[in-house]
Amino acid sequence: MIRLGYPTQNLFIPASTNRSLRLANLGDEEKLKALIRDNTSDLETILRWNAEHDIGLFRMGQNLIPFASHPEFSYEWREVHGEELARAGSLAASLGVRLSMHPGQYINPGSPKPEVVERSLHELRYVAAIFDAMGISDGVLVLHLGGAYDDKEASAKRFIETMKPETETLRYLALENDERIWTVEEVSRTAAALGIPAITDTLHHALNPGGLALPEALDLSLPTWNSRGDRPKLHISSQNPEKQAGAHDYAIHAEDWDVLRNALDGRDADIMVEAKGKEQALIPLGANVPKLAKEENRA
Repeated sequence: MIRLGYPTQNLFIPASTNRSLRLANLGDEEKLKALIRDNTSDLETILRWNAEHDIGLFRMGQNLIPFASHPEFSYEWREVHGEELARAGSLAASLGVRLSMHPGQYINPGSPKPEVVERSLHELRYVAAIFDAMGISDGVLVLHLGGAYDDKEASAKRFIETMKPETETLRYLALENDERIWTVEEVSRTAAALGIPAITDTLHHALNPGGLALPEALDLSLPTWNSRGDRPKLHISSQNPEKQAGAHDYAIHAEDWDVLRNALDGRDADIMVEAKGKEQALIPLGANVPKLAKEENRA
């Protein structure tokens, strides 16, 4: 069985889990509190909407708690918002909607710069703390391996050495291939060294296949989820023809969907649809999702 999901916001409702504020306003606790409550309230709204439309996955915005890993952040979000997060996590579990988060490209535990490593660990610990506060066991913290710094072997080794002691984070962490540097094979090898799963992203793989066809890439990554006892997870996106390589289009191209389904060959998977159309991009894939009334709503 295939389950589908989308990231951060719902265009049809509309609702978002990714509201933020300017760093200069970080000391405004009332504004921060209101933003977080709006994010968590919309998360519950999205979860209910997803369940009504048989959508089994959702990626929360990285700004669910804005600037939570920043050195100047002193707001006690666990204490103030713990009940809200626990309620949202309980709702997700009861509705069968799997949650994930995906820190951005600047989070790089394999960096040779200590300050980058420290900043990265703060961000990853924040995500693990979110999942802990929500009480969910199948949450996924998706991360790229980062830069190669002219020596892939040394970079992967640094990544492994940095992350091995981070046992609370490793419970959720999964590594994803990228479109320029790290292939599915390399990511799977690094993930195996940490005892965590690997994620194949179809567009990244098409741009950086490392000599593997997509079925071979899935043969490597899908079984890595067995040790965690969770459903395998992967990503699909389509290239925006008007932008640089790796830029996501509004929807998934029919040929890309056909290629993935053929490569899966009937295997179960949770598929995160990474498209600018958010939940609207699920419609051509067979999801029971209502269409936006106006074309100009495209993001």
